[in-house]
Amino acid sequence: MPPQGYFPPGSMLRKVHRERAVGLMYGQRALAIGAIDPRNFVGTRTHTRHATRPFRRLAATGKMFEEIFFGTKSEADRVLAAVHRMHSTVKGELPEDAGSMRAGTPYSALDPELMLWTIAPAADSAIYFYELFVRELAEAERDEFWADYVRFGELFGMSASVAPDSWQGLRDHVDGKINGPDAHLTDEARYVGYAVMMEIPHSRTRGPAMRLHNVVMNGSLPARMRELYGLRWTPADALAFRAVVAASRAARPLTPRSALHGRCASYFDDVAAAERARIESGRPAPGALAPVG
Repeated sequence: MPPQGYFPPGSMLRKVHRERAVGLMYGQRALAIGAIDPRNFVGTRTHTRHATRPFRRLAATGKMFEEIFFGTKSEADRVLAAVHRMHSTVKGELPEDAGSMRAGTPYSALDPELMLWTIAPAADSAIYFYELFVRELAEAERDEFWADYVRFGELFGMSASVAPDSWQGLRDHVDGKINGPDAHLTDEARYVGYAVMMEIPHSRTRGPAMRLHNVVMNGSLPARMRELYGLRWTPADALAFRAVVAASRAARPLTPRSALHGRCASYFDDVAAAERARIESGRPAPGALAPVG
């Protein structure tokens, strides 16, 4: 029998994340939503080594997550050890007021509340795109998926005690954060979040394809998120969103399974390479910020 991972074949997490319609979109939406907690964004922005290359960081994170989702336990453990070393250094204080959070508010990558807020938008986004493009899940399947995600969080050191005990509890948590009084985007968070969602440097996604991607990404956001990012949403946009989703669902039975399922690492590598080529040509990467310190 081949070595097993933390999420064996048949687990709901693997069923959802093996869909490329999920793997290619959930991370962007999750990062954009996660940024509404200033501690989340400022902690990442202050300690990242890739401020000028945000898509390199996004690609690396996507590949690490896939190694944990689909790899053996030994492969996942190597990734987890590296992430833990990075997270142990991510701590500090907000340098200035950010919405309702005052300057001096502490943050830490090992804070259980912030660890939950890292996985919650990811789980929410994964299920959103799965149900949008594949099929609606039963409530028991959603609960099983969320239980897998709590296990995923535990692998990074999150205590399961901070997590909602059901999918509906998770949805209530995410909606409460989005629509609550503390939701706030700093100017930098809005700039980076918009770029991550709408300005992907990707050789396989250009012109009309990129516009269709952006229609879907915009349509996937809760109304409050569009308001925070300053994104318009008209009846024509809603019509285009429904048309793109309907066309994608109609094409699914005719699409080879190899194109529908599998890891997205090669796509992530293409994004990082396109970003590098853009920088080498003398243009800044979308969403690039000046390094801190």
